[in-house]
Amino acid sequence: MEHVLVTGGAGYIGAHACKALARAGFIPVTFDNLSTGWQDAVKFGPFEQGDLLDRARLDEVFATWKPVAVMHFAALSQVGEAMSEPGKYWRNNVTGSLTLIEAAVAAGCLNFVFSSTCATYGEQDNVVLDENSAQMPLNAYGASKRAIEDILRDFEAAYALRHVIFRYFNVAGADPDAEVGEHHRPETHLIPVMLDAIQGKRAALTIHGTDYDTPDGTCIRDYVHVCDLVDAHVLGLKWLKDDKGSRVFNLGTGKGFSVREVMEASRTVTNMAVPASEGPRRAGDCTALVSGSTRAENELGWTPNRSTMDQMIADAWRWHQTGHFEK
Repeated sequence: MEHVLVTGGAGYIGAHACKALARAGFIPVTFDNLSTGWQDAVKFGPFEQGDLLDRARLDEVFATWKPVAVMHFAALSQVGEAMSEPGKYWRNNVTGSLTLIEAAVAAGCLNFVFSSTCATYGEQDNVVLDENSAQMPLNAYGASKRAIEDILRDFEAAYALRHVIFRYFNVAGADPDAEVGEHHRPETHLIPVMLDAIQGKRAALTIHGTDYDTPDGTCIRDYVHVCDLVDAHVLGLKWLKDDKGSRVFNLGTGKGFSVREVMEASRTVTNMAVPASEGPRRAGDCTALVSGSTRAENELGWTPNRSTMDQMIADAWRWHQTGHFEK
């Protein structure tokens, strides 16, 4: 069986990707420094602890497992922190990714699947966001991801490094079997914060901004189920193995939900009201981000089967009720 190196494989999306890879017949090798990930989430293949800034450690892991591809999820991703500590994001995300890419090329591992973000597009209200939309990130998180995309293109020109870049929208939900799920420290994502508030694990959900130019005043996002998302990554890997060339894909559903709409869906699914308070806007947040692309569907054959809001909340709620990783 072929090995795939999964950076950030102990994190939320990476752990789900490892399960999807194992189901597809690959052996996922998790590479993670556990700064934000959880070793308990590594269930579907070997674990190698290490940091992306440690080239010698990366070389050792490539030599040991000889992966046919890299699936790169490891990154810092909090918008507020990216605004206040940009150097941390440029150092970790960009320098770490460059070190990884150089190690992959040196090892002859020339298939690279990269977890990018719709945050590279920035504030473009009333614009249909597709893969050709201008990239104008508002913060160091989005800017760092855009820079990594540029690095991948340069390394393709110089070393024939094939890559698939996924720019995805808000990821939500959890493994339907509740083997892995979403658990950050600190938790900043809307749905898990909302469910924490319902369970009394925090006093209330803070709605960050109620004066956006939207129907209910709260910002709008396109949500995609984490299982649908990682299925696309497996399809992207197969795309590269079939020598179809480097490609960029947006991953979203084309439907946006406001914060208040997500809260109402949660009340419907859990039959419990969401304790909430109103607060000011967060720096770096834009009004609306919704995908207008069907490229992944048309070219990869990707279908986001679980990406309804009710299903995403139901799967996340099931995970939350297990109490996993609460230590």
